[in-house]
Amino acid sequence: MDTLTLLLGGLNNALTFHNLLAAAAGALLGLMVGAMPGIGSLAGVALLLPITFQFEPVTGIIMLSAVYYSNMYGGSYSAILLNIPGDSPAVMTSLDGYPMAQKGRPGKALFTSNISSFIGGTVGIIFLTLLGPAMARFGLRFGPVEMAALLMVAMTSLSWLMGDSPTKGVITTLIGIMLATVGFDIVVGTPRYHFDSLYFLGGVPFIPLVIGMFGFSQVMDLMEKKDQKVEFDKKLTLKDSILSASEIKRIVPTSLRSSLLGTSVGVLPGAGATTGSFLGYIAEKKLGKNQKEMGKGAIEGVAAAEAANNSAAASAFAPLLSLGIPGSGTGAVLLGGLLMYGLNPGPLLFTNEPEFTWSLIASLYLANIITLLVALSIIPFLVKILKVPVNILIPIISSICVVGAYCASNSFFGVFVMLAAGVVGYFLKKNDYPIAPLLLAFVLAPTLETNIRRSFLMSEGSPMIFFEKPISAVLMTFLLITIITPMIRKYLKRRKEKLSVV
Repeated sequence: MDTLTLLLGGLNNALTFHNLLAAAAGALLGLMVGAMPGIGSLAGVALLLPITFQFEPVTGIIMLSAVYYSNMYGGSYSAILLNIPGDSPAVMTSLDGYPMAQKGRPGKALFTSNISSFIGGTVGIIFLTLLGPAMARFGLRFGPVEMAALLMVAMTSLSWLMGDSPTKGVITTLIGIMLATVGFDIVVGTPRYHFDSLYFLGGVPFIPLVIGMFGFSQVMDLMEKKDQKVEFDKKLTLKDSILSASEIKRIVPTSLRSSLLGTSVGVLPGAGATTGSFLGYIAEKKLGKNQKEMGKGAIEGVAAAEAANNSAAASAFAPLLSLGIPGSGTGAVLLGGLLMYGLNPGPLLFTNEPEFTWSLIASLYLANIITLLVALSIIPFLVKILKVPVNILIPIISSICVVGAYCASNSFFGVFVMLAAGVVGYFLKKNDYPIAPLLLAFVLAPTLETNIRRSFLMSEGSPMIFFEKPISAVLMTFLLITIITPMIRKYLKRRKEKLSVV
């Protein structure tokens, strides 16, 4: 009851004209920033941070939080329509969103993305409201050992969950791990695989890599098929994009399942919405009813990715507010803003600054609703992008790729990485090698390496440390089961074949 009273008080404060205007402005800016490849929520929040210093602390943080949250919506637009993820959490959305657009269902894909984002965000915010401090305390139980075990499960799962050939999935996973090791050693700090180039000391930049793998490789593919026309819905009204009852029944269970998973990932320190999106999609690929269509334009794929990344983005406020631990780079910028306003995130924030804390949480509900309404209303205008002739679309997408890669790295090195990644991505697609495992491995490998090495330092090299703690022991047991099960199935299948022959 106290929680509800505090939330209503925060809602009353958030509904004041200037705070409501800040939430609306942040939601609109977040949508635009998210839809621009290479910028993302981190750059958007960082650029707007100095502007908010003119506002009161509550108003300024409400605006920045709305930008961060609505960015999760906007990242799917370019991913679905152009196959260029606007931000890293939208990588998984493009796997099914873009094929849906190519098959003449861009409106359905965008509508699914927005509805699933709303469901995921709502679940994440509700959990933040009811269990914020408790969720943050649970997240603290995931030390280096537990995080290493969780990431090992994720890395092991993706090889056969992505693509028709497990061997090709493993190969692209290894390529992703190799690329992730370029630059300074995360633990010791010594340079490795930099080939005497100063540019590689900072590692391979992720956003140019993503833009190249998805966007520029798509440009090369379009150049081959420039005489072909993409089919799309001729009716561009919102009414024609609304999902049918059967489609809603398909995405609601997926969205709820992915929302719960994303919420759990979001409270983990350092996990972030990108990890939530990857794991949500993997879970749907393995547990969903429409597994065979995943990656070919399945509506469940879009729903899983978007629900997971939005719920993770919302629940990431739990460790940020309760413990002062950001879950991502954007969270770190928000933490800096809080400190500059004289606020100290931690266990006492809910007690010492209840007006600020609950106004911020209440504003997330408003930002979620405002973003959904704006996102749905602009679907007819977004779909018109597919009416642009291919010979005009090619230079437009190429320009977006170049600008996005440059903005992400602030140098032409990012552009060169994007071009090289585009060529590699094109040949991988041509030979049916899945790109998603490469990107997932690239994202997770640094965190996995850091936590594994810290775990071995703690245990003086003994691997038994992964079985000494309850959470890691459960995860490692599950990991062993997932590795052994395919082997047992293969053995039983061969034995059955031999018996049938006899």
